[in-house]
Formats: sequence, C-alpha cells, structure tokens
Amino acid sequence: MRILVTGGTGFIGNHLCRRLLKEGNIVICLDNNFTGSNANIADLIQNPNFNFINHDITNPFFYNVEQIYHLACPASPVAYQKDPIKTIKTCVDGTINALNIATVNKSRILFSSTSEVYGDPKISPQVEEYWGNVNPIGIRSCYDEGKRIAETLMMEYHRKSGQDIRIARIFNTYGPKMDKNDGRVVSNFINQCLDNADITIYGDGSQTRSFCYVDDTVDGLIKLMNNDKTIGPINIGNPYEITVKNLADILTNMIETKSKIIYQPLPSDDPTKRKPDITKAINILNWSPQIELSQGLTRTIEYFRQLH
Repeated sequence: MRILVTGGTGFIGNHLCRRLLKEGNIVICLDNNFTGSNANIADLIQNPNFNFINHDITNPFFYNVEQIYHLACPASPVAYQKDPIKTIKTCVDGTINALNIATVNKSRILFSSTSEVYGDPKISPQVEEYWGNVNPIGIRSCYDEGKRIAETLMMEYHRKSGQDIRIARIFNTYGPKMDKNDGRVVSNFINQCLDNADITIYGDGSQTRSFCYVDDTVDGLIKLMNNDKTIGPINIGNPYEITVKNLADILTNMIETKSKIIYQPLPSDDPTKRKPDITKAINILNWSPQIELSQGLTRTIEYFRQLH
C-alpha cells in the first residue's frame, strides 16, 4: 500500500514508519519537525519505499495514498504548551487537511487521539464511553480540547460523507527515540538518574500512570487501522497502573545513580489517574500489550545511555 504518516518523524511516528516499511508498504512521512527530528528517520532515508516531505500540516497538501495515519501534533506538555495556538491549529486545521486528502482518495484514515480526552477522570479504569472531565480553559486545554474537537471532526466526516475512519486513544507510550527533553515522566526520570541529578516528582507522587511500550502501541494502531469491525474510539494502552513515585523507585533500582527524589508543586490540571480499559482492544482487535514494564524500561534506559 501507499501510506501517509503525518507526524512521521516524531516518537511514535518514526517507529510506525519503520514497521510499515518492514511490512512491504510505500511510506510517505510528512512532518515539519516541530517536535520530531530527521535523526529519528536517518536509517530510513535510503529506503526506496520511503519518502520524507517537510511540510506543516496546518497548510493544505495532497498525496495519492490508500491509508493515512494522522499522528501530527505535539504530545508532551512542554511541547504543546510552547505554542498553544499552533497546537490547536494542528489539531483542527491539520485534521481537516488530512480528512480532505482521505475524502479525495477514498482512503481510510486513522486519527491518533489521546487518553487526555478523559481529562482528570472521575472513573478508573477509563472506558471509551466515558465523556471525560476536561478543563476547557486550562494550560493543558490546547491539547486536550484540540484532540477532542479533532475526534468530533473525524466523526462528522464519517456521518456526513461516509468517510472511512478509525480513532485510537493512545495512553502514555515510552521507548527508544523519545525526545530527551520532552518533559515526560519516563524520559525525565531516566535522564535525571543517568546525570545523577535530582529526580523531580510533581505533587506527592501518588498520581498513577499506565505505560505502554512503543512497539505495542504501534502494533495496536496497525491492528485498528486494518480491522473492519469498529471505527473506534479504541483505547490503546497498558492497563498495568503504577504511581509516579513507584516508577521513580523502579528506575533508581535499575540505574546506578546518586540521584535523590525531590518534590515540586503539582502542575495545573495534571490528571491523578490514568488506566485504560482495553476490553474492546482485546475482544475486537485481538490486541494487548506484550512488553512488560521492566523489559521496556531496560531498552529505553539503554537508548538514553547511548545519548550521554
């Protein structure tokens, strides 16, 4: 197939491009490198089935493709709060542009939404039917509400014109090729340990997260894209839930370090619970995470060691 991946030089995007190429597809990787990097795809450039296009998705574009994985958007608080208006435009204008390509080509499009559509949830685990608890005017709203309106756009194109869509709600994903400075908890803690720097926990560390290794996330996206039983939304994440403090303890045991834990105030609207209900992914897609946290963290630590 000819497949377009928007946000293809980003963390999940570059892994997805690599997997699609391995399966024999022709991949068009579109990104403006706002948070992605050509270093993430350096090993793919010489592949004759891989094409990199430097383009800002908020501007219209067109390619003849059979499938579209629409991943383009800053995904870490540091990145999406750097230019919140741009983040909103990426979610809205970028999604409209991607949907217009899908409409013209009559191609299937998968949108990478996020667990952040659930906000600071009142229920746990989070099921797809939950409407969420999102602050529409907070510092995270550009991303949370941007992704929510993008889901709405996907559904309206589907309802009004029969557009073939898929919606994935991705929970915390980690692994090699994460941006060292993206501000996410896994990369933060690992690099602080490697640097013998203070490990910064925001709040008291009792907030929970559920971490899914990137290979498992990519596998879930591909299975959702190529299934004919559901358009979604489908939660793609690991239901193994741990506290942020527990993650810090695990990493200080895995990495020889002189780091000490310090506590900082909890940022506004930081969710206290994150745990996906993946019943639908299991029953409909026959998908569940295969990489245990210790195994995934070992691989991720090794990647960041090579950067030091």
